[in-house]
Amino acid sequence: MNDKNPWVGGNLVLDKAILEDVYAHAREGYARDEESCGLLFGPASDALFVGSTQRFVNRANKLHELDPERYPRTGRMYFDIDPLKFDRAVREGAASGAPAKVLYHSHLDVGAYFSETDATSATMGGDSPTYELAYLVVSVRAGEVDDAKLFIWSAASRTFVPSSFTVKG
Repeated sequence: MNDKNPWVGGNLVLDKAILEDVYAHAREGYARDEESCGLLFGPASDALFVGSTQRFVNRANKLHELDPERYPRTGRMYFDIDPLKFDRAVREGAASGAPAKVLYHSHLDVGAYFSETDATSATMGGDSPTYELAYLVVSVRAGEVDDAKLFIWSAASRTFVPSSFTVKG
């Protein structure tokens, strides 16, 4: 477990209203035929509690339209967040005392699992995650949320593994 950022160890407590917002965002993404994505924040003083959200735009479809050879996949298959906006949100959260704790995104019609693409994105192709976050994957099938799973980095197995979370409120 990480003493500085305990949320990377999982077992988080998510505010029900925040989880419902994540689910709504996932359904909205499904309606646009693209994965949703965002960050979840919580007070540093309550390391395992998540109580606010920030939605991000999935740039994958726009990138695909601009250059389909360089970006052959669409937003239905992956998400792409503006890296400057993402980094700024993480830094501002930490500075405000409400750090980013979870990166969330949805999967369309395939289930809630941590894919190879998810792992590559989280590690930016390196040997461990670039940011100290947990990862929530929300499954949307036929426009409805049917599952959500939390994943954390396991230094022992050098991979992402499932973790539990509870809902409060």
